[in-house]
Amino acid sequence: MKKIGEVTKKQWIKAGIYLALYILFLIWVKSWLGILVIPFIFDACTTRIIKWDWWKQLKNKTLYQIMGWIDAIVFALVAVYFVNIYLFQNYAIPSSSLEKSLLIGDHLYVSKVAYGPRKPMTPLTMPLTQNQFPGGGKSYFEKPQWPYERVKGFGKIKQDEIVVFNYPSGDTLVTNPEWSSRDYYGMIVYPLGKSRCKEIDIDSLSPLEQRHVYDFYYNVGRQYILQHENVFGRITSRPVDRRENYVKRCVGLPGQTLEIKDGIIYIDGVASRQPKAAQTNYTITLLHAIPDNLRRQMNLSLEDLHAEWNRAGTVITIPLTVDAVGILEQHPEIATISKYVSSIQENEWLFPQNMNTHWTLDDYGPIWIPARGASVELTIDNLPLYERIIKVYEGNDLKVQRDGTILINGEKASSYTFRMDYYWMMGDNRQNSADSRYWGYVPEDHIVGRPVFVWLSLDKEKKWGQKGKIRWNRLFRAVKNYN
Repeated sequence: MKKIGEVTKKQWIKAGIYLALYILFLIWVKSWLGILVIPFIFDACTTRIIKWDWWKQLKNKTLYQIMGWIDAIVFALVAVYFVNIYLFQNYAIPSSSLEKSLLIGDHLYVSKVAYGPRKPMTPLTMPLTQNQFPGGGKSYFEKPQWPYERVKGFGKIKQDEIVVFNYPSGDTLVTNPEWSSRDYYGMIVYPLGKSRCKEIDIDSLSPLEQRHVYDFYYNVGRQYILQHENVFGRITSRPVDRRENYVKRCVGLPGQTLEIKDGIIYIDGVASRQPKAAQTNYTITLLHAIPDNLRRQMNLSLEDLHAEWNRAGTVITIPLTVDAVGILEQHPEIATISKYVSSIQENEWLFPQNMNTHWTLDDYGPIWIPARGASVELTIDNLPLYERIIKVYEGNDLKVQRDGTILINGEKASSYTFRMDYYWMMGDNRQNSADSRYWGYVPEDHIVGRPVFVWLSLDKEKKWGQKGKIRWNRLFRAVKNYN
């Protein structure tokens, strides 16, 4: 311990720099409770009344080394925790939903300051994990839960920008790994409920009667899951910031009206620009196997075109870019090609799952995207479009009485004013992307950040040491090049 008079000039300068940076940080995040930490920073840099490095006095060499490692690990974890929350984090592309814009194996530098970082909502979590430890088991404590707040960032989400966000439908899931990755609503509970009921001509029913049917499907499906815990596991939930991270393109902004016609996105009635790398499914009848050089020229991965599919006489459905279609059409001796038409089964459980829309992946909407402060008239006809927002995202108690009366927090409601902005996210691999067409709007409190550049890209089809394992031409390429 030192007296104030014994503190050196170098230590005073060091303390001044650290304190200035820390105070600027507190001003940025508007967290005045952090002022309580200032005396500890000052002490660590100067007087050292607290014995911060007490373990360095240990005479036992083994214990000394162990404490040295613990000290380094704790410091690193704390540093990573704050860096990941407020500055940036890594995100690896796990699926082909944005192919051929972003590829499986691309590792992205995701900026948290681009839109403003969220303050911790689930603060007690292990750094470098999203919701589970590598070997399994929950990596966070559900309490305390802090309200959503966002620090001021450099900008806002722009049209057609690629965004990382928490999976909105990830609030509820089942714990069995075989089922946990599937959307609880559109792929498990509603389909299960309907499969266990008699066929109903839903078109012949009024909107209120249809709602009763969908509620029945949901309850039957949920009961079936609860009764078969050995198959599905337990039904559980996750906080907003502990839900899985997804990356998609923001094709619709708050306040806009989105519609999809024959696969083309229209915003407020105007056709949206299609990304050059956007893909659409085509049905291909192979007369001969597609040669590897032609496959690479078409930029088809082995995930797109499995080796066992690539043989004469095979009829396959694969996603292709406009350029790839043009290349294949130049080789009629290899294949015939036609645009794929999705089946009724593929389109049955699109968002909203409890509304009889007859929408498809390629003909969807129109649907209005809610904006903070905007109001909408509520009726039984349009309630399914907004009830998840009202109940789940904005935390209200919403009930519909048997006669169709809508109650919000116990009071009759004919309209609702939104408290957050919402976004519509879609993948460029248009018929092979789990996106807003399946789970609806992405609330602003789910937004994680903006991918800035690809810092590493690994081809999973290649082995380590094999040429092309590292895609050198993609390293440090700005993601905005794909917008």
